[in-house]
Amino acid sequence: MVAVAGDGGFRQSGRVRRSNVTVNAVVENIFGTMGAIFWTIQLIPQLVKSCRAKSTTGLSPYLVGQALPTAFLWGVASLPPGVYVIVQDWNVPLIVQPQLLGLFSLLSWGQCMYYGAGRTRAWCAAVLGVTLALCGALEAALVFALRPSYRRGTHAGKAGVRFFGVLSSALLSIALPPQYYEIYKHGAVIGISLPFMAIDLLGGVFSILSLVFKRHISLKGFLPG
Repeated sequence: MVAVAGDGGFRQSGRVRRSNVTVNAVVENIFGTMGAIFWTIQLIPQLVKSCRAKSTTGLSPYLVGQALPTAFLWGVASLPPGVYVIVQDWNVPLIVQPQLLGLFSLLSWGQCMYYGAGRTRAWCAAVLGVTLALCGALEAALVFALRPSYRRGTHAGKAGVRFFGVLSSALLSIALPPQYYEIYKHGAVIGISLPFMAIDLLGGVFSILSLVFKRHISLKGFLPG
């Protein structure tokens, strides 16, 4: 920025810088919220497609013991970011996003068990209910355990928050190979909703754009999730 001569000029330059910071913050929040919305609803088209087709072929439907399905791992992977954002008191959309992503992912896992593995509806509902209850209880326990030390500003609290941020990205990345195996096994992309992939892509694009306008960028923000 070119310096402006005179005290008035410097005051005007300062006001311009503050205005730019405000605009950047607004744009960052808009893009971040849009990214969170897209990543929240991304699995809805996939749930609808599987329900209409009465099939989850191509969606890594194997149960634990043979291979962990991608949907199950995504559901579990939503727990660390839930702890991460709640402990830091982020805004409501970013707190709700991992909760809904986990719910929709586990619902997709339930469809894999029902349509793909041939389990009964009652069995799927029971297993899904227990899994959701355990995830919710574990997330609440971790939040109550970590929040006091984080608010006191201790090293342990800050390190714990960073750990959950990294763990989230690691789990989401680990969940991808089973789906890639399904594509390799069938020799084609089968059963995956195109709107799901498009919405997922848009969520990533808007989230990255929000980081572009952020004053201090964390490399963890560019990792999956």
